Amino acid sequence: MKTIYHASDSRGDANHGWLKSRHTFSFANYHNPKRMGFGALRVINDDFVIGGHGFGKHSHRDMEIISIPLAGKLAHGDSIGNEGVIETGEIQVMSAGTGITHSEMNGDNEAAMKFLQIWVMPNKTNVTPRYQQVDMNALMQPNEFSQVLSPNADDAGVWIHQDAWFSMGNFDKGVTQTYQLNNPSNGVYILVISGEVVIESNTLSTRDGLGIWDTKSFTMNVEAAARVLVMEVPLSL
Repeated sequence: MKTIYHASDSRGDANHGWLKSRHTFSFANYHNPKRMGFGALRVINDDFVIGGHGFGKHSHRDMEIISIPLAGKLAHGDSIGNEGVIETGEIQVMSAGTGITHSEMNGDNEAAMKFLQIWVMPNKTNVTPRYQQVDMNALMQPNEFSQVLSPNADDAGVWIHQDAWFSMGNFDKGVTQTYQLNNPSNGVYILVISGEVVIESNTLSTRDGLGIWDTKSFTMNVEAAARVLVMEVPLSL
């Protein structure tokens, strides 16, 4: 087993007034040649957006873009006819493919919102752009890693054009849980959204990250009630 630890305060920092963002990997004005991603996982942005603001219309192509609101709500609009709101507890995915224009705005004019923006490089290019939104609350089981994303349209949660699986879990203090990789040749990147856990002798607190590879599984001990996101992705593209 091999690991790489990223402390929360080692992330890139951007403050645009209406937007405060922390970048796990190189993004925009933050460039760190040692932090260019983790296999197919290219971007993890931890965004705080004040009321009435957000990301206006802009374009992407050939990228799988996942948004997970952590507090508040995200108002979405795109060039393929989707308009709506993504609430806290839901997960949204766009396959940008041949090209899509979209906006992601704070869905409230007053209250701030927080969300994770995650980019995964696809295993197919020039696909037809698509959009999907799912309520994760219906999938979550207490003290378990509950799958919320996969490569398969028939599976629980959303799906993307990549051999990747995401799982989310809410864990009580004292719980021990093991994650089994769906594909042993993949790696996993773990983001502790809140709380404190110990994974293979690494102590992780809120917003710390840990990459793990060359293993079929890992075990997590929960030191303080925690919410954890596990992103399993191919390491080679």
